[in-house]
Amino acid sequence: MSAKAISEQTGKEFLYKYICTTAAVQNRFRYATVTAETDWDHITQEHPWLLTERLVVKPDQLIKRRGKLGLVGINLDLQGVQEWLKSRLMRETTVGKAKGVLKNFLIEPFVPHTQEEEFYVCIYATREGDHVLFHHEGGVEVGDVDAKAQRLMVAVDEKLSEDQVTEQLLTHVPDDKKEVLASFIVGLFNLYEDLYFTYLEINPLVITQDGVYVLDMAAKIDATADYICKAKWGDVDFPPPFGREAYPEEAYIADLDAKSGASLKLTLLNPHGRIWTMVAGGGASVVYSDTICDLGGVDELANYGEYSGAPSEQQTYDYAKTILSLMTREKHPQGKVLIIGGSIANFTNVAATFKGIVRAIKDYQGPLKEHEVTIFVRRGGPNYQEGLRVMGEVGKTTGIPIHVFGTETHMTAIVGMALGHRPIPNQPPMDAHTANFLLNASNNSAKTPAATRTASFSEPRTSNDATPAKKCKAGLPAEAQASSGCSGAKATTLFSKHTKTIVWGMQTRAVQGMLDFDYVCSRDEPSVGAMVYPFTGDHKQKFYWGHKEILIPVYKNMADAMKKHPEVDVLISFASLRSAFDSTVEAMQYPQIHTIAIIAEGIPEAQTRKMIKMADEKGVTIIGPATVGGIKPGCFKIGNTGGMLDNILASKLYRPGSVAYVSRSGGMSNELNNIISRTTDGVFEGVAIGGDRYPGSTFMDHVLRYQDTPGVKMIVVLGEIGGTEEYKICQGIREGRITKPVVCWCIGTCATMFASEVQFGHAGACANQDSETAVAKNQALRDAGAYVPKSFDELGDVIKTVYDELVANGTIVPAQEVPPPTVPMDYSWARELGLIRKPASFMTSICDERGQELIYAGMPITEVFKEEMGLGGVLGLLWFQRRLPRYACQFIEMCLMVTADHGPAVSGAHNTIVCARAGKDLISSLTSGLLTIGDRFGGALDAAAKQFSKAFDSGMLPMEFVNKMKKDGKLIMGIGHRVKSINNPDMRVQILKDFVKQHFPSTQLLDYALDVEKITTSKKPNLILNVDGFIGVAFVDLLRTCGGFTRDEADEFVEIGALNGIFVLGRSMGFIGHYLDQKRLKQGLYRHPWDDISYVLPEHMSM
Repeated sequence: MSAKAISEQTGKEFLYKYICTTAAVQNRFRYATVTAETDWDHITQEHPWLLTERLVVKPDQLIKRRGKLGLVGINLDLQGVQEWLKSRLMRETTVGKAKGVLKNFLIEPFVPHTQEEEFYVCIYATREGDHVLFHHEGGVEVGDVDAKAQRLMVAVDEKLSEDQVTEQLLTHVPDDKKEVLASFIVGLFNLYEDLYFTYLEINPLVITQDGVYVLDMAAKIDATADYICKAKWGDVDFPPPFGREAYPEEAYIADLDAKSGASLKLTLLNPHGRIWTMVAGGGASVVYSDTICDLGGVDELANYGEYSGAPSEQQTYDYAKTILSLMTREKHPQGKVLIIGGSIANFTNVAATFKGIVRAIKDYQGPLKEHEVTIFVRRGGPNYQEGLRVMGEVGKTTGIPIHVFGTETHMTAIVGMALGHRPIPNQPPMDAHTANFLLNASNNSAKTPAATRTASFSEPRTSNDATPAKKCKAGLPAEAQASSGCSGAKATTLFSKHTKTIVWGMQTRAVQGMLDFDYVCSRDEPSVGAMVYPFTGDHKQKFYWGHKEILIPVYKNMADAMKKHPEVDVLISFASLRSAFDSTVEAMQYPQIHTIAIIAEGIPEAQTRKMIKMADEKGVTIIGPATVGGIKPGCFKIGNTGGMLDNILASKLYRPGSVAYVSRSGGMSNELNNIISRTTDGVFEGVAIGGDRYPGSTFMDHVLRYQDTPGVKMIVVLGEIGGTEEYKICQGIREGRITKPVVCWCIGTCATMFASEVQFGHAGACANQDSETAVAKNQALRDAGAYVPKSFDELGDVIKTVYDELVANGTIVPAQEVPPPTVPMDYSWARELGLIRKPASFMTSICDERGQELIYAGMPITEVFKEEMGLGGVLGLLWFQRRLPRYACQFIEMCLMVTADHGPAVSGAHNTIVCARAGKDLISSLTSGLLTIGDRFGGALDAAAKQFSKAFDSGMLPMEFVNKMKKDGKLIMGIGHRVKSINNPDMRVQILKDFVKQHFPSTQLLDYALDVEKITTSKKPNLILNVDGFIGVAFVDLLRTCGGFTRDEADEFVEIGALNGIFVLGRSMGFIGHYLDQKRLKQGLYRHPWDDISYVLPEHMSM
């Protein structure tokens, strides 16, 4: 959602902080907020003026016309304010149809003034620019300002001057107030633009001799501009409409939404209701709400919400469990229903999102059965068959009644079933599995299939592409070609079988989908000419064209792509909401581009309007923002439009039909593909203009294109609550500009039934006046002569009726179906569907990073920290796949500490230092040191453990072991030290010995090694059990006696080198320390001195 209402306090705070005007704005920041928790002593200390001045008090909860409702207390002292609040604070009141509790009040200084000093000013945004309304008589009785006020429209990208304000708005204002008002209004307009307001109303605005007073204010800001305005806005609190409580669950979902690239929305309408929804898609969610209300369920509808944009399994789980938690808090005598619905997804993996929902259902199966919840599911899209199968299975295993339907069932049919208006089929017919469409069973060659259709499916094969515009020189900016006739009106035909596009963004899945579509449409060559991705260098990306692999160039900058691909005339932008504006503006500098599709959702409206203005000047058609794109069967598709190949084939989008449609919603456009393919000969072209308030192209733009396209025989429009674009279609029909049959339905009819305002999933889906409601627009279209069904449920029937009439009168002549070529399925998708299997190249059993949370040997990373396992605990999980006892974890950490370093003279540290001083990097220097570790340096842990274990396990006495090693001429690993001796013990060994003796259950091998030490030190005092040997034998005791390993498992860890890993890990810390030390000391290249080298050369031998 973009335009969001803010509280009066927030709006005034912005104004007082940031307005720039010569007018003296009075009472800056002089307001106090009162709630039920307010401490009056504290508030009077914070605002001492409350004790000395006359006051005004009013609720600050987005309530309109507070004065007329008696909700403003005027000219009171503080005691009067408190008395006034007693009968209102925390009391329920009715405003229009909405009932709510008055919770938040604003107290401000009372401003004595006359009626003549009150004025009205309002600024609001439209597609063309910002309107400034001014009336010289403000206040409670201002009346119909739309009819009475002076009006000035400031076009997009233009500025407002004081002269304009004075001449056009202040004609009825006394001369002595004009200068102040003009300066204030210009300052207010600049504030409105700079802080991305979409609506700002002050009534009354009072002008006295002292200056300007802002008495009452209402405002909305563009919430999508948060990333631009965060520094000035701070953390903005968006209050709910009056009559609807702000629930913590709504805030939780809003927080999830803010942290996700997907869209997650939740509004609680009636927590006591029995009908709950969990709908995928911004448009589909509105359609389901409409249908529930149409069937009499408005009073029982508990929530509005939607999830879309391919949320992860974890995000879907969090969303689903929130709804299940809410709906199982209190019972309903009739039980409850949960409608898990959605249109046919374009790119969301239905099975993946359903996994999250299934997890939530399993977690809540007890409460769901206790509250007698019945679940109805209808969904389509990528991998939907698997999703529906899993959903059906969970119903059987949990005993919860779950009724599952796919694309064979009309989208909203499950609402009638849930509410008892239609029977529930026992075995709904299932569409064919995805695999049946895509796996090529024939032995045909990989050759590109011959061309089949170019015209409408119901017409003779004749080309109806518009004559191409004069080609401009590629890669040159518009200024260089302004006089060459390259600019002009927008094209009627946006796409043909020869259309070439540049895709902005590394969207390989979308591009592959476009190429597969091209292939089944029998195009001669791929529609994607190049890709632009500024975060890598120029390179080529591999894709499939049918059965063979091809390379598509990827460019770092757009200029190179345009210059090298002059045939490209379409740009598909997958740029993020932050970069979409700049990349679109750049693309419009190249006259070869005549169509741009902007996929990103959440672009600030001010930026969108600038793009629209520029596009209109340059004759460029923009589809979007916030869209999936559009499709022209047999010719071209934008990105993910139409979904995967199974849906392309099921909806017959590989060849043109006779019906063209335009929709706001991307998901609903795919639903229209399904409806139209089942009721007519198919789609000729379809466009989703996007859900924002100001789409780049309008319904009328595309309806007129379809009117002028011979292959289009009828037009379908899926309108929406909000905006007035549908009225232009009414006008076009009345004036005879539109003569083809138009079937139209505006979704959002439920909005007029709700007690408080609901912002639906699309940013533009909100009626600001009666004429913008879906009900009003549907009636206007019906009156104008369009075919308007009674509800969305009947849309397919009306389309079929109109189509059948056109067939009957000969306008449409259905042609024989032509089967499309088959396309091999991608390996990754076939595996996703469970159609193939293959042995893995790698196996791992210690870590899994694929889910929402990293897992170490079965333990989530959050649990690792929660349990305070430490480094020793993590090492136990990753090395030994065990949760080791606390003492074992401590011992591991102690071993790492004592082996961390042993000075710069040992070989490993020496190598690291030499390498560092040679200018090598950290990794190279560390590796140089680690490569010296072996039997002679640091590698004695494993060897000592093996030697002592073998001797002890064979029953050999310590003296026998020493004598045998001497007889065999072998050193006893772990015995001996260069410096330390029995008289100068190694304190590292002493520390470890004390800990082991205190905490280990048994130390048999350590005791054996200490007995060996007694024998060896009797011969030579430095033949002590050194730190390597001690760690080796103590670790064997730990593995054998901690209770976590069998004897064979303990021996295996010794055998495979786990103990040497302790030394490698510990000593790495020291090596890195030496590297950093040398860099910090800025030591130069090391060269070994000559006097420390003994040069022994062979004597000269003469012949």
